[in-house]
Amino acid sequence: MALGGGIAVTGVPQVRRYLRLFAPLSGGVWDAARRDPGGEFSSPHGEATVRTDDYGVPHVEAENELASAYAVGYCHGADRLFQMDLFRRQMRGTLSAVAGSETVDSDEFHRRMDFTAAAEATVERLAGSDAEPVVDAYVEGVNLARREEGRSIEFELLEYDPDPWTATDVMLVEKQISWGLTGGFAPLERAVVADEFGEDAADRLFPARMGHETPILRDRELANGHRTLPGAGSAGDASLDQRGRAKRARSSADTAPTERGTGGHRVGPELAAWCSQFTWPTGVGSNSWVVGGEHTADGSPIVCNDPHLPLFAPPVWYEQHVDCPAFEVRGVAFPGAPFVVIGQNHAGAWGFTNVGTDVCDHYSYETDGDGRYRYGDEWREFETETVEIEVDGGSDRTIERRKTVHGPVVEEAGQEVAVAWTGLAGTETFAAVRDLTHSDGIDDTVAALRRFDAPTQNVVYADREGRTLYWTTGRIPIRRTDGEPVRGDRVFDGSAREGEWSGFEPYGQPSWEGFVDFADKPGLVDPDYVATANQRVLDDPGFYLGHEFAAPFRGGRAYERLDAAIADGPVDRETMRSIQQDVLDRRGRLLVPAVLEIRDRLSGEAADLADDLEGWDLRTTTDSRGALAFDRILRSFREIVFEEPVEDRPALAELEDLPTPNDWILLTLPAEDPWFDRDGVPSREAALVEAVERAAAEIDGEGDTYGDANRLTVEHLLGVGFLSYDGAPAEGSAATLKNVRVDSGVGSSWRMIVTPGDAASAILPGGNDGDYFSEHYDDQLEAWLAGEYKSMALVQQGSTFARFDGGDGE
Repeated sequence: MALGGGIAVTGVPQVRRYLRLFAPLSGGVWDAARRDPGGEFSSPHGEATVRTDDYGVPHVEAENELASAYAVGYCHGADRLFQMDLFRRQMRGTLSAVAGSETVDSDEFHRRMDFTAAAEATVERLAGSDAEPVVDAYVEGVNLARREEGRSIEFELLEYDPDPWTATDVMLVEKQISWGLTGGFAPLERAVVADEFGEDAADRLFPARMGHETPILRDRELANGHRTLPGAGSAGDASLDQRGRAKRARSSADTAPTERGTGGHRVGPELAAWCSQFTWPTGVGSNSWVVGGEHTADGSPIVCNDPHLPLFAPPVWYEQHVDCPAFEVRGVAFPGAPFVVIGQNHAGAWGFTNVGTDVCDHYSYETDGDGRYRYGDEWREFETETVEIEVDGGSDRTIERRKTVHGPVVEEAGQEVAVAWTGLAGTETFAAVRDLTHSDGIDDTVAALRRFDAPTQNVVYADREGRTLYWTTGRIPIRRTDGEPVRGDRVFDGSAREGEWSGFEPYGQPSWEGFVDFADKPGLVDPDYVATANQRVLDDPGFYLGHEFAAPFRGGRAYERLDAAIADGPVDRETMRSIQQDVLDRRGRLLVPAVLEIRDRLSGEAADLADDLEGWDLRTTTDSRGALAFDRILRSFREIVFEEPVEDRPALAELEDLPTPNDWILLTLPAEDPWFDRDGVPSREAALVEAVERAAAEIDGEGDTYGDANRLTVEHLLGVGFLSYDGAPAEGSAATLKNVRVDSGVGSSWRMIVTPGDAASAILPGGNDGDYFSEHYDDQLEAWLAGEYKSMALVQQGSTFARFDGGDGE
């Protein structure tokens, strides 16, 4: 699922091999079942004790930071090494060496992008910093577990041993998550739509700005917060009005889409679709909010966060608690890197959501057929390298990797573009995250966030002193053509030097001098409350921020609930839990009235299904018949209006990965729009009638409910059925705060509610231990589905499973 093709168990030879491995009391799988993380170990960095609690969360108590990193590395290596190795192979482009021909395309893409070189540049960037020895100690701990713990079941099934973990692999973890959140090929996809349906249609279906009224920073928030950063004086070079918006000279390019580039190579659907399969599912997002103590029952602020990411077995996150003299921190890390990314420390709590900032550009060139491309007034040689992709059980593939001044070249079917992306350079994100771990309050937090390079994120923060913060972080490029700023929602003509970034060198050490200043980014200090759900950040940021923001359904609902709760006030942690578990789908407010208006054109089962919508409370609960009707009608309406017209185009018929407009566009596109009643698209009314009729034919019985159809199965990374979590009915939808998307396998990858210095609770969609034979493999899944939480307190508990000494002690 994750790797664009799968390493699924198919075919007689594989079945025979698995039967052999599972032979009773023999075979490699049962060796994996006997894995035991206990034992006597030595640490070159000092003493550390590790205890696990009732949910398999390690609690590390160490005499210094390096000893704690060594112990955390051991825990990751014991619990999640296969997951770490699989993602490492994905980013390095070496999956096919163990998985065979199914993943060759993935390997080719990742080799062409050369994420490994970017990770190596990041290792160089952190050389000599405080983060470097922490990473090195962590790597030592991972490799101790790799040597001592034996192979997990996945390594046994694929019959290979993992290579040693390295500092470069740690940085590949950063590149993997950053690419998933901010990498992409939207301008290529828009170009395909424009070629097939016209520029006007592309502008309406993929607008630069959606016409809703719920940005993250509404007028209310701007009026009740301020922009003076701790320790920084003013907000930077831009002058600010009373509502905190930057005033600066703006060209028309800041607000209007620009024409597409005119480089030498056509950007067609083949390239767009091929590249898009190596990006994360459409609509991946997150929720977060911070509420100041003036609105809470106990006078302390509350931080809430639930990032929506692909759901895997085991989960994308790993929970850990570390206590040493320099700091105490608890939260979740990405397996493969030592640092808690989301969580709380001794002073405060923080959470992240994706901004949707455009930090990935694409360039087409004139070429001369002799390995050169035109760049301004000169012809340059492509930087080339021959790369061989090893394929287990098949013929190896050889490719020529090419790079330009802007970045790596990706190609398919004779079409090619170069890619510039902020993550393809030396970055300091993990150093920033380490600084968050050490932070003693809001001043330190702001200083840490200044170092945060990629991905671009909305940050919510609160500390024990009652201070709160919302800020956008991550590097934001200012593109210039002929010295003037331009938008990034196009394919640039690289030969004409359009869309240039200043202060960035792919695979080098950027100065970021041509990027937006940290103080000029949207944000507020000490807001009373702010909610983020990947929607547009600010109506007028004063510079081009991006165009791929989420539809306003989740963001609007978060503010709807928070506004009402705070008006009734005061709020508490139970209020926050209720909002985080909210399953009202605001799309119903647009679709249901439209369906009821055409009810007189329906008959039989279709009329009955429309009747199910009347009186429905818009809540997507598992026992709801109305939610089922809504879900199936909306799905059919989307197919009729957008998906099938695209599939009917000969040039696009075989391409499954091109995007369709989001549901805000679908449900607000007026009946008189030229898209309707042409080129195979019925009128809006006729499309609604057909959608209800299709949905009625699809639903089997009168007693069916939403839970019968909305069943979530969390796939194992290998796609092997018995390693996956069992399917279960799930409430919520793609547009609800309690987020689950059963079709794409995306949802709330971690739910957290924290009152800094007091109570904290959280839950994972599965288990903390990636060992299939562990009792903690999926022990949180049922609670996650039910909307329950467990403690995330800074309190150690459980029984010791390992102790790391500075000498030879046990």
